[in-house]
Amino acid sequence: MVYSNALQIVAHWAAILTAAVAAAAYGGYVLDRWHKQKRLEEYLREQKQAGKDRGQRTVLHLIARLGMTETQILDAAFRSRHVQRVIGTDSQGRADVLFLEYANGAR
Repeated sequence: MVYSNALQIVAHWAAILTAAVAAAAYGGYVLDRWHKQKRLEEYLREQKQAGKDRGQRTVLHLIARLGMTETQILDAAFRSRHVQRVIGTDSQGRADVLFLEYANGAR
């Protein structure tokens, strides 16, 4: 009888701690995504303000400069309202490269 009460208390605390850890992990995940999006936006804004060109960068260039994976860069770009996607075409007019460019309020 005493053991079942103690077991119930431990089970309740375990459930509470599990929920707290899950909420903290999700918060960390969302914060990490937000930081990566801001890094991408800031880098593209700096490149555009440098004035050497239009500030368009390929995903491969961004992978090398930001140290993020292709998936992370595309995720951040598609979530951002400041990053515009521009398609480059080959000699036959078919899409062959994706450029990302900072554009204030691109959507």
